[in-house]
Amino acid sequence: MSQTLTLRRPDDWHLHLRDGAMMRAVLPATAAHFARAIIMPNLVPPVVTAAQARSYRDRIIAALPDGADFTPLMTLYLTEDTDPADVAAARASGLVHAVKLYPAGATTNSASGVSDFDKVRPVLEKMAEIGLPLCVHGEVTDPDIDIFDREAVFIDRVLDPIRRATPGLRVVMEHITTKDAVDYAGAQDATLGATITTHHLVINRNHILAGGIRPHYYCLPVAKREHHRLALRRAATSGDARFFLGTDSAPHTDANKLLPCGCAGCFTAPNTLSILAQVFEEDGALDRLEPFASLNGPAFYRMPPNTDTLTLEKSGANYPGHIDTEDGPVTVFDPGFDLTWRVL
Repeated sequence: MSQTLTLRRPDDWHLHLRDGAMMRAVLPATAAHFARAIIMPNLVPPVVTAAQARSYRDRIIAALPDGADFTPLMTLYLTEDTDPADVAAARASGLVHAVKLYPAGATTNSASGVSDFDKVRPVLEKMAEIGLPLCVHGEVTDPDIDIFDREAVFIDRVLDPIRRATPGLRVVMEHITTKDAVDYAGAQDATLGATITTHHLVINRNHILAGGIRPHYYCLPVAKREHHRLALRRAATSGDARFFLGTDSAPHTDANKLLPCGCAGCFTAPNTLSILAQVFEEDGALDRLEPFASLNGPAFYRMPPNTDTLTLEKSGANYPGHIDTEDGPVTVFDPGFDLTWRVL
């Protein structure tokens, strides 16, 4: 007999949809399984004002498949010129649910990010006052810091000082990849949350580099050593309310992934829930998949959990190796094992 698992419909608290043809191609994969998603603002040009966020939201809604039940939760891209009054107005209108901090040069389309953190202090103080979360890409960009150490250094040099200087600021450590981040998040109060991606629960740095370079496993923050991956799995499957799902699903065409200097990102939206069910089952924690995917995120963002449900069946799942877009194919993340759970 097949085994089933029913949980409240999940949300994705970190998602890249891009824009235009790419967005139209990848959006259905998210809308099929997720009720809501925090939408990343690193377009070109970035989404820095409430007016730009409203326009982007309207484009997303217009691209939804007929009958889809999906709500994009918009964010603003923090720059050194961000206006605290605009941020407050966007929050008050119900349009914007977070502000995203990219250290300048940290990842895809982050050139407009922050270099001088003193210049954004008025924005952070206003956000603390109004309860608007700050989502952080937690890596330093100093060229003298090894790429595998940049998350740990960011916690010490940037994140902890920001939180100490701005009491009450609610912060999401996005796509954490290290035991250092797990330990830091686990020691903090309820003003701090941390998202964990699907792919960082599955791959370590050997998957990218051992036996040949595998560009479709290259992401930022880059996957780390095996003991870090295991720490992430313990955190995700623990039931601890500070940890919740943010896929960081980040589509790029194969042509852009396979360049001599290829783009970072894993496209996990189509098969995330099947992968997660398998990971949680392997770790004896299927009963804690719902908190991680459906409950902890809404609680941090002070939103009610979804009332509708989603059911998975243990009967095997097959996903296409890629999806077609007008700009070219996008490869779907391959977990490296056969999937035993599928969404009904």
